[in-house]
Amino acid sequence: MLISVVIPIYNEEENIPELHTRLSPVLEKLCTDSGQPRDCYEIILVDDGSRDRSWNLIRELHERDKRVKGVTFSRNFGHHIALTAGLDHALGSVIVLMDGDLQDPPEEIPRMYELFRTGYDLVYGIRQARNDSLFKKLTSNIFWWILRRFSGVAIPEGQTMLRIMSRRLVDALKQMRERARFVHGMMAWVGFNVATVEIKHASRTKGKSKYNVPRMFALAFHAITSFSTVPLRLATYAGLLCSCVSMFIGFYFIYQKIFHDIPVLGYASIIVSIFFVGGVQLLILGLFGEYLGRTYQEAQKRPLYITKETLL
Repeated sequence: MLISVVIPIYNEEENIPELHTRLSPVLEKLCTDSGQPRDCYEIILVDDGSRDRSWNLIRELHERDKRVKGVTFSRNFGHHIALTAGLDHALGSVIVLMDGDLQDPPEEIPRMYELFRTGYDLVYGIRQARNDSLFKKLTSNIFWWILRRFSGVAIPEGQTMLRIMSRRLVDALKQMRERARFVHGMMAWVGFNVATVEIKHASRTKGKSKYNVPRMFALAFHAITSFSTVPLRLATYAGLLCSCVSMFIGFYFIYQKIFHDIPVLGYASIIVSIFFVGGVQLLILGLFGEYLGRTYQEAQKRPLYITKETLL
């Protein structure tokens, strides 16, 4: 048995040394408890075009510990692309995903593994309680509500990046090479046996979160358009609603004129109607453009990422 731990890294130079210090003993104990050699694991750190010393630290760790492997991109390709690259290079029969900020403690991995070995293909870590600011909690809750409501896949609430997957699930994911990648949804879409474990959630003590409000909104929209045509149907409903509203307003004006001889004020109503209908039309065109743009990107068939250097 080989355990592969995939960790995307982006400007995490402050967390990398502690990450290795805490993760390695956990994996060594997991190997020995399973009757395997102490080095039955690999740690794959994927540097997503960091601008700090993250890659230099990964190289230093690799020189001291060959179980630490590294992949660095030519530029920043995104969190979910980095996860994909890590899965592409993972050789293990058991694959662990986690972030490099240590908010999901690596000490929780053995508990999750105990449940995983009973026959599940995917074990999610679910936060017991978020140790984030109120604003971060609020935006995160809105994000996950939108995803569960409109994405079209069953995504567990409160999930963390910390999770354990089987080789057959990873092999299924590796067949999915679309550029519009939302790994959380892709895992749920595959549909193998899934379980959840409540884990502790630590506060970030070093570095800064890479997901601000605009990025979370963009990720939510990206996830919805990747797994659902609901936005296109909403555009149809919006057009139908505008037509109905306009028709009723027109009937109302005709009624007022014929039966009450009340003149219709033209300028204000016309300007408001033009801006309203024009806004709806632009919104619908924007949605069509988003799906058309994704189709264009898929037709280009460019590689998901460009690797600048690997340490394997």
